[in-house]
Amino acid sequence: MKSPFGRFILRWFVCGLGLWIAAGFLDGRITYNSRLGVIIVSGFILAIVNSVIKPFVVLLSLPAILFSLGLFMIVINGLMVMVASKLYHPLAVTSFGAAMLAGVVIGLVNYLVTTIVEDI
Repeated sequence: MKSPFGRFILRWFVCGLGLWIAAGFLDGRITYNSRLGVIIVSGFILAIVNSVIKPFVVLLSLPAILFSLGLFMIVINGLMVMVASKLYHPLAVTSFGAAMLAGVVIGLVNYLVTTIVEDI
């Protein structure tokens, strides 16, 4: 996908799918009231947060990322999930650890979906 709009739609889909899968794995620690609309809006908010806020956070924490050989990105992904849950209250994340695990799941889903889409 070359267009920025198409890439954002893909990011939105990946964020929503990742949140849904993470909520399934982390039953009770991430809740969305079993409503598809909450997942769709949460995915949109997370995609916006990842597009706008995450680059600045990555730039500011570059020394920690380099020192940890990239593992600090898990903390940043968890922070982005927490920010999205604070901005949209129907998505509830109980702890930062659950948010970090959700960030890992979203990252894995992003990798898989991007690999599949690039092959097509």
